[in-house]
Amino acid sequence: MRTKAEYVIIGAGSAGCVTALRLAEAGKSVIIVEYGGTDAGPFIQMPAALSYPMNMPCYDWGYSSEPEPYLGGRQLATPRGKVIGGSSSINGMVYVRGHAKDFDHWAETGATGWSYADVLPYFRRMECWHDGGHGGDAHWRGDSGPLHISRGKRLNPLFHAFVEAGKQAGYETTKDYNGEKQEGFGAMEQTIWQGRRWSAANAYLRPALKYPHCTLVRGLAQKVLFEGTKAIGVEIATKSGIQQIHADCEVILAASSINSPKLLMLSGIGDAEHLKSHGITPLVHRAGVGQNLQDHLELYIQMASKLPITLYKHWNLLSKAVIGARWLFTKTGLGASNHFESAAFVRSRAGVDYPDIQFHFLPIAVRYDGQAAAEGHGFQAHVGPMRSESRGHVTLRSAIAETKPKIQFNYMSKQQDWNDFRQCIRLTREIFAQDAFAPYVKHEIQPGAAVQSDEALDDFIREHAESAYHPCGTCRMGNPDDPNTVVDPEGRVIGVQALRVVDCSVFPRITNGNLNGPGIMTAEKISDCILKKPPLPAAIDKPWLHPNWQNQQR
Repeated sequence: MRTKAEYVIIGAGSAGCVTALRLAEAGKSVIIVEYGGTDAGPFIQMPAALSYPMNMPCYDWGYSSEPEPYLGGRQLATPRGKVIGGSSSINGMVYVRGHAKDFDHWAETGATGWSYADVLPYFRRMECWHDGGHGGDAHWRGDSGPLHISRGKRLNPLFHAFVEAGKQAGYETTKDYNGEKQEGFGAMEQTIWQGRRWSAANAYLRPALKYPHCTLVRGLAQKVLFEGTKAIGVEIATKSGIQQIHADCEVILAASSINSPKLLMLSGIGDAEHLKSHGITPLVHRAGVGQNLQDHLELYIQMASKLPITLYKHWNLLSKAVIGARWLFTKTGLGASNHFESAAFVRSRAGVDYPDIQFHFLPIAVRYDGQAAAEGHGFQAHVGPMRSESRGHVTLRSAIAETKPKIQFNYMSKQQDWNDFRQCIRLTREIFAQDAFAPYVKHEIQPGAAVQSDEALDDFIREHAESAYHPCGTCRMGNPDDPNTVVDPEGRVIGVQALRVVDCSVFPRITNGNLNGPGIMTAEKISDCILKKPPLPAAIDKPWLHPNWQNQQR
């Protein structure tokens, strides 16, 4: 086992895979430490099997929240990938960049150099975009990066009914929500290529490991090693016992928004009193470590279908076997899609600055654990607010690395959360009530037609809201003078040397939509910082206001 390299990366998830490739192709020696196993096999590689890996202990850390006080004490599942590719190997494969104003907000709140004009060139660098003839604007997109992004075929008429119903309800449409305009109804994008999940492992890690100076080492990180306040390596538990991996240049944390702050705290970086309570000698007091935890919640608004055209007709062992066999031999058919093929981003009410509600449409009524609705044929919209002000935290349960941390989101702790979720339900009902759905809607499965008052809706929300699995923010990036900031705008942990964080934990505020895309972009950008490269030339100020901005980038 190699025990020394210029750079040691903790975690072979999305951010770690990206960083490994960018460092390796620059000629740097890299060791990537990963606890999880292989991503081989149909449960991960077949897109339609997405409900399986996040419910399998061999692929998932098995985290859940502490009892959530505003959700009746429920503990919500918090899946995180324990496998090559990390959460990109168990997620829903939905690709969303986020809204331009998300990143402008980052820059305005202390993450200098992270405005949309600054990050847009990195989104383009990472993408290999396949429009599929939908009419998107290729000038906004990348066409030669490692991350393949495609669109589903939208063969089921329900996908088109959803977009048409949005138009009938008075909303805009968008040809490409990852391009010039996020707002509106349109096709959803997927990290799927040639019928397979295109995870960060496929896009970045496998190319990285082709370099002889890039090595994958199996083990569970116990703590970062220091000489004074300089990170010099990491201690890991392996099958052979405790080992030390040394870094000549830097240690890089890419262990997730749950495990990166946990590892910092185990290493003596965090709130001093909290560390002392677990017998850990503080190295640096940094109160923000593990704080600022954010996520997206969502509800499934389900309708029974008049016609037997939904995926429910395939929800039996024989049909699943046929779909699986076709996928195994040809990588085509229903197994080759995640079936999230239409989407929308809309504003909840007048005066909202930019879209604050996201929809995923699915032509079956089903839960993330793979359980279909008892009613038979149906379809659903996943809907939830994008910018809740509720904040939680990740803290230690003990000083033993194998112990799961405490995860407290404080979901729905702000009154506006309840207002927003009621609005989400009512707007979704309005969309399903449009003429475009008249041939298909039989009745409402959930919440159910009787659930109308604010009190009844709140009860439904309290009992049925689920995580969209987008935790972030626990190692917040910003101005080093802010005591709640954990890393500076180059990902360097404040108060120590030669230690960075490159994953979604550095997000100052959660972005609009699914997080895998902005998470990969973040690692792309910080990789240039590690290599001391000048940042890619920024687009002109507020490029979304200037249709010809791309001419300055070519």
